[in-house]
Amino acid sequence: MSGFLNILKPPGMSSHDIVGYVRRVLHTKKVGHAGTLDPAATGVLPVAVGTATRLIEYLELTDKTYRAEIKLGIATDSGDDTGRILTSQTDWSDFDKSEIEAVLEKFTGKIRQTPPAHSAIKINGQRACDLLRAGKEVEVPSREITIYRLELLSYSHDMLLIDCDCSKGTYIRSLCQDIGEALGVPATMAFLLRRRVGDFSVENALTLEELAAKGAEALLPADEYLSGMQRFDLNPKREKAFGNGLSSTVRNFTAETEKLRVYADGHFIGIGRYDKDREEILPVKVIGR
Repeated sequence: MSGFLNILKPPGMSSHDIVGYVRRVLHTKKVGHAGTLDPAATGVLPVAVGTATRLIEYLELTDKTYRAEIKLGIATDSGDDTGRILTSQTDWSDFDKSEIEAVLEKFTGKIRQTPPAHSAIKINGQRACDLLRAGKEVEVPSREITIYRLELLSYSHDMLLIDCDCSKGTYIRSLCQDIGEALGVPATMAFLLRRRVGDFSVENALTLEELAAKGAEALLPADEYLSGMQRFDLNPKREKAFGNGLSSTVRNFTAETEKLRVYADGHFIGIGRYDKDREEILPVKVIGR
């Protein structure tokens, strides 16, 4: 039993809770998830089962799409409405659409972002949120991310609704705070829906009830959800060599992606990479049949 699941995580459950639920439904311990969602958030949570758990790292590299509600007038220590209010403001002039869109434009493209301290980001090997709970001061370094699209869907005096296509490592809570700061008003994230993770979309996501009804039939072929990698069909005679970690000579090949989905005789057998100088396909992660 192996493959991916496209789960619609409900609010109130942690990503780890979902993993536990899948283990009980499918009666297997080998389960993991890609891209943690906060308990209050909802939306797409890719879950891997069996040997597909070895491919989670590639899902975490994919782009994502979020829908977020930004509450204007308050800022919290966590960056969302579950946190402790740090500042509040009640009086400001209404923004018109062009003003808001001009601010959103500033956050489109490559930007630097500081992740929230109330997060699972690692600081010297420890989660920032755990350090905070232990009463320690946490200084999270900024990092470069990419916002591919930032669209204003609707707005009112104290609320903005946005859609965001972004790279891995983007924290929407921080984005909401930064947008408020650029508008000159404290802001926090009031709601978050993850609509897409790579090839996983919210439209095709299963509720927990639907998963319970389908069971193992809900499993999706892992390789089909790694479309960001170029496919390479290895000579079937070299399948055993690939499985043993040996390279294979391949001439006149152009690799369009750093990692490749490798197949032998039509079957997905793992992840490889192409060494142009040596003209060889090298195994990176062997899955086997």
